[in-house]
Amino acid sequence: MKKLLTLLFAVALSLSLSSFAFGQDKMDDKKMDKKEDKMAKKEKKHKKEKKDDMKKDEMKKEDKK
Repeated sequence: MKKLLTLLFAVALSLSLSSFAFGQDKMDDKKMDKKEDKMAKKEKKHKKEKKDDMKKDEMKKEDKK
C-alpha cells in the first residue's frame, strides 16, 4: 500500500511539473515574438533615419555647389 501511494504521488508530481513547464514555454514564446517585433521596428526606424540623414547630407552638398 505504501509503495502504491508513493508511486501515485510521484506520477501526480511529475504531471503537475510538466504542465507547469509547458505553460511557461507558451508565455516565453509570446514574449520572444514581442521582442522580435520591437527589434524589427527599431531596425526599420534606424534605416529610415539613415536614409533621411543621407538625403540631408546630399542636400547640403548641393547647396554648397
